[in-house]
Parts: sequence; C-alpha cells; structure tokens
Amino acid sequence: MNFDYTLYLVTDRQLMSCDSLTEAVEQAILGGCTMIQLREKELSSLEFYNQAVAVKQVTDKYHILLIINDRIDIAMAVQATGVHIGQHDLPAAAVRKVIGENMLLGVSASSIAEAIQAQQDGADYLGVGAMFPTGTKTDADSVSMEELQKIRAAVSLPIVVIGGINKGNAGRFKPMGIDGLAVVSAIIAQSDIKAAAAELKDLFCGKEKKNGF
Repeated sequence: MNFDYTLYLVTDRQLMSCDSLTEAVEQAILGGCTMIQLREKELSSLEFYNQAVAVKQVTDKYHILLIINDRIDIAMAVQATGVHIGQHDLPAAAVRKVIGENMLLGVSASSIAEAIQAQQDGADYLGVGAMFPTGTKTDADSVSMEELQKIRAAVSLPIVVIGGINKGNAGRFKPMGIDGLAVVSAIIAQSDIKAAAAELKDLFCGKEKKNGF
C-alpha cells in the first residue's frame, strides 16, 4: 500500500506550545501533517494508553495514520496504523511476527547496514537520522548527507529524515528521493503549529511563496 509520508509529526508533550496534545495534533494535521507518531517516554502504560486513545480520535477524524513509538502492546490495543522501533528495541523481524502483516512497521536507521537489515526484517519504512543536531534526542547517531544518499540507493523502502529538521533545511531532501520529513520541535513547539506545518510542507515540496501568496 502507498502511504503519504510527506510530513510526519513526532509528538513531544514537553515542547508543545498549546495546552493539550490533542489540540497540538489537530493543528498539525490542519497544517498538512500526513502522519502522526505518538512518542511518550515518560508516561506510565495506562497514561500512554489513554493518551493514545485520545490522539487516535483526532487522527481518525481526519483519516490520518497514527504510529505508536516503541510500544507494540499499546499500538495493538488502540488499533493504531503501526509501530515505530529503534535499534535498541525488539528486532524488527520479531516485531513483525507479533503485529502481523497488516500493521505498518517503521524502523530507525543511521547506517546502510541498519537500513538493509530493517528492509530484510520486514520494515515498511525507515526513519533516518539524526540529520542535524537535535535537542529532542541527544544520543542519536549523526547521519551525513552522503550517508543518506547511500542509504537511499541501498533500499527501496520509503524514507523519512529526522533530527534537527526545520525550515532552513527542509527543502534539501525531496530532490534526493526522500519521502518525507519527520519533525518534532519545528512544528509542535511553534506558537502557530498549523502555520509551521504548512510552511515546512511547502518547503519540502519545493513550493516557494511569492508576494505573500
């Protein structure tokens, strides 16, 4: 199946500029986000589940895909579109056995070897980064533009780039064959979340505004 990875919001309640995560997610969707990943590292299982239920009501309303970070159990419990895992989580092949063939499986990768392994293990898409320094994941391995190009050539999976993505660099990736931007603070921390999302999407797609329009 073909999914739209163009603008992929990764949530962070500590950074959001509004009062509730559901409001932040809705504004991001109205601005053009095509996928939402719920990432909650600090919540208890019950709190994460309740937050996932609330966010899914918003994503369902707009027919937007919801991905759950790390927590396979919560992704399955709320019937999310899929789950996203990192290199220190369960192996992708094991996760695929658990979730079956009908849920999306995203895998983080920062090297050609990790990307190829993820594809072989049944991943549906890759999150590649960190492309630039980022405060939201300080332990992330860095990926050069050259390495990104090699990863793109090595795998056929859709790729979203993550890590320090903002309006200053958002336009660099589509010409490289990258499918989307995964963004945290450049959307959710902005005072106008909807406008920030819309601007990033336009920049990624190569649509420059002229004369204010």
